[in-house]
Amino acid sequence: MPGNYDDAVRASAEAAAANGWTIVSDTSWPGYDEIPRDVMQGYGVIADELVAQADARPGGADALTGGAGACPWTHVILQGGVGGLAAGIVGGLCDRYGERRPQFIVVEPEQADCLLQSAIAGRPARARGSVDSVMAGLACGEVSPAAWEIVSGAASSFVALDDRFALDAVRLFADAQPGDPAIVSGETGAVGLAALLAAREHGDLRALLELDATSRVLLLGSEGDTDPDIYQRITGRSAAEVMA
Repeated sequence: MPGNYDDAVRASAEAAAANGWTIVSDTSWPGYDEIPRDVMQGYGVIADELVAQADARPGGADALTGGAGACPWTHVILQGGVGGLAAGIVGGLCDRYGERRPQFIVVEPEQADCLLQSAIAGRPARARGSVDSVMAGLACGEVSPAAWEIVSGAASSFVALDDRFALDAVRLFADAQPGDPAIVSGETGAVGLAALLAAREHGDLRALLELDATSRVLLLGSEGDTDPDIYQRITGRSAAEVMA
């Protein structure tokens, strides 16, 4: 059927109500927030795994920071969308580090900037653009109120990017730099690197995000080549060729 993510959510909710079904969604709305909160709790497992991996490094996470109990990252860049994934990671890391938590940067497409517009309005708000984006997993026009409760109080910055930065990030991940592994990432999965590319190009953004040579930045990859044909058009190679 025609439409975008928000249209699909509404259609699914209507079908579930008409047939007595249970809808499982990571976005919430009035009267429906228990399952989305469970989904956010599930995303929080990623935060636990990240901390465990940092602790497992030689010398543990403290070796990265030089301080006992400090967060190993100064910045964590997260996918926006309706906010569920970001809320799960933010909640998990805030529980772990409290006031010593990193800066959380939430990224979304310019034309699907519901989180940025919510930050400007101080309440859940709609995106101002067409919503359509190559970052298909973030092409959402309305924020999840349950996620906004968490993200609004902890995120330090909301960034809306032009699609070209996501495409450049997909290519850069595929073209491994010396000493780095090649990474197969879709456009949504690459938004963390896309934000860094935008900050490299725009000094005012870099200053706003307080990024410099001492920053320890965590990027979260949320997808591989979800559409192999599109991935090959972007990079000129298949995922198998990139990994080889």
